[in-house]
Amino acid sequence: MKVLIINGPNLNLLGTREPEIYGNVSMESYLEDLKSEFHFHEIKYYQSNIEGELINRLQEDDFDAVIINPGAFTHYSYAIADCLKNIRKPKIEVHISNIYKREEFRQKSVTAANTDAVLSGFGMDGYRLALLNLK
Repeated sequence: MKVLIINGPNLNLLGTREPEIYGNVSMESYLEDLKSEFHFHEIKYYQSNIEGELINRLQEDDFDAVIINPGAFTHYSYAIADCLKNIRKPKIEVHISNIYKREEFRQKSVTAANTDAVLSGFGMDGYRLALLNLK
């Protein structure tokens, strides 16, 4: 199975950004562990701080399933929500922190309704849990 893991804005700073919330492991380092553990999947990774680039990548349609952490776009990107709505493949939304324990504006996901499942608050392990649950 070809799995696209896609991260939104500021997630390129994982490992250094607010380590008390996001931990101190970079996505690149964690990705190596995922690729080793899930060697039977072809895992592709993409990150952008730009909404349109995320949509363009999702529309390339070269994957069998997607794991997405839209970052701050989670809370207001109807464009990404519409894009996800049109993808007829397994989709799991992941949030490193528990968005429901954060600021009020972070507690609403406009993208979640267009995914099959949401994992929130499991730290970086959310990506691994998502991979375990792809069908």
